Amino acid sequence: MPADTATSLPGGPDRPDPAAARPWLASYPAGMPADIDEGSLGTLVAFFEESVARYPERPALESFGKRMTYAELAAVAGAVASWLQIQGIGRGDRVAIMLPNVMAYGPILFGGLLAGATIVNVNPLYTPRELSIQLRDSGAKILFVLENFGHTVEAVLPEVALRTVVVVKPGDLLGLKGTIVNLVSRYVKKAVKPFRIEAAVDFADALGEGRGTPPRKVAIGPEDVAFLQYTGGTTGVAKGATLTHRNIAANVVQSEMWLKRGLGEGQHVMVTALPLYHIFALTACCLVMMRLGSCLLLIANPRDLPGFVKTLKSRPFTCFSGVNTLYNALARQPGIREVDFSQLVFCVSGGMATQAAVAKAWKDLTGRPIIEGYGLSETSPVISVNRCDIAEFTGTIGLPLPSTEISVRDEAGVPQPAGRPGELCVRGPQVMRGYWNRPDETAKVMTRDGFFRTGDVAVMQPDGALKIVDRMKDMILVSGFNVYPNELEDVIAGLPGVAEVAVIGVPDEHSGEAVAAYVVKADPALSEADVQAWCHERLTGYKRPRTIVFCDALPKSNVGKVLRRVIRDEMAIPARKDAA
Repeated sequence: MPADTATSLPGGPDRPDPAAARPWLASYPAGMPADIDEGSLGTLVAFFEESVARYPERPALESFGKRMTYAELAAVAGAVASWLQIQGIGRGDRVAIMLPNVMAYGPILFGGLLAGATIVNVNPLYTPRELSIQLRDSGAKILFVLENFGHTVEAVLPEVALRTVVVVKPGDLLGLKGTIVNLVSRYVKKAVKPFRIEAAVDFADALGEGRGTPPRKVAIGPEDVAFLQYTGGTTGVAKGATLTHRNIAANVVQSEMWLKRGLGEGQHVMVTALPLYHIFALTACCLVMMRLGSCLLLIANPRDLPGFVKTLKSRPFTCFSGVNTLYNALARQPGIREVDFSQLVFCVSGGMATQAAVAKAWKDLTGRPIIEGYGLSETSPVISVNRCDIAEFTGTIGLPLPSTEISVRDEAGVPQPAGRPGELCVRGPQVMRGYWNRPDETAKVMTRDGFFRTGDVAVMQPDGALKIVDRMKDMILVSGFNVYPNELEDVIAGLPGVAEVAVIGVPDEHSGEAVAAYVVKADPALSEADVQAWCHERLTGYKRPRTIVFCDALPKSNVGKVLRRVIRDEMAIPARKDAA
């Protein structure tokens, strides 16, 4: 839908009439406001400082049995901020974090924000090619990286303009137990490949230097950029969603308002297995739960399911966040029925569609329904969530949050009534400022009246709940992560011996979808192993094709465009049932 054909909702472009444009308000819990107080939104720094002042002795983080209180977190974050300022980092400078869910992530995140920096979250599993693109585009000056991935950083240093690389060890901030964790990681699991980075700084040394001087107060405001959250958006081009302090703060308040009634005022422990570099975990687990004075139970490697279950057995918890694949894997894991779920009050799912069978298995296991929500990097991310008081899984993505406007529109931009599908468009304080340095890409996803086009086809139910029915684009969703065929086709086409390639998603009972590549050979000797090896060097794990199909030709339109739809409908392989 072209932006210039968008149609305003009733009530004008600035604020439509709630009765006409927000029918979901009638389905809100009693006493739930229709809107948040947008005028009072501050910064994430203010939110953090308020939580520290309110809950200084409560545990904020827990990893490998070691706990860090809010006061301790603030002290370490202050040392990080001071060290960054000594390095010349100030308001708006980009600081990249390439870490899994280790204890150091939280202090580095909040330390960067305290220093006035813009945080650039990086997937630690990125290949050198993917890392280089993100660092160059963001202009990051400092990178914090887990030593396990130092070899990836070494490979891109000639291509990027990093000022300093700070190397973090898995056991940093864990005390004596951390020494054991580091030894196991390095020598037992052999998880650290040799690397050499000139002038790299050890995280412990940076903290030592930072603790000598308190950080300077930085004058940042709600419109300063808090995060560049990289995504393929709806086009597949790697770009950073520019999220201001106001955007994220608004979504934190929206989510807090929605969840607080269901959670109550007690001290909560959120099982944080989803990576904090992902926008869902960043907001829903870290920022919202810390706003409530909760503790994040950090799971550094959720793929280690036996270790994950062992952790769950050892620590009582009240909240759980996950994606469909994680809930499914845990429900099937031996020993999971030995976990005590008696204190569990809240289970949230997002990132990909939750399957009804998985939701039933989880409810049978824990006694708690999965509360599904929906959002995107561009919306900070939460747009809608099911009510916290549901007794059973609904199969919908719930109701729009307070201060969130939804419009389901047809291809001409005309709003559709309940029950009729169309593109889901959203407007609210959580919607990004735009894509970093890409006004052309921003224009593609924003309507004339200020709605963000999600690229998803949805239907609004009579009660205002939303249901996603399809995707407008060819994006593939693998375990909650977006995979874009254009990027993969570009990579595979660079392999000598490939004449043509098309990539689609195929159903997979474990990951929701898996990547399948259809390849036309230029060299008859080209093998599946050749393609897989090429992709292994250039694509992170979830993007790599699970299946390679060699074919004589690809279906095309009369102008030569490859028709992925025809491949899906006429050539696609059956649903996979044996994926790992």
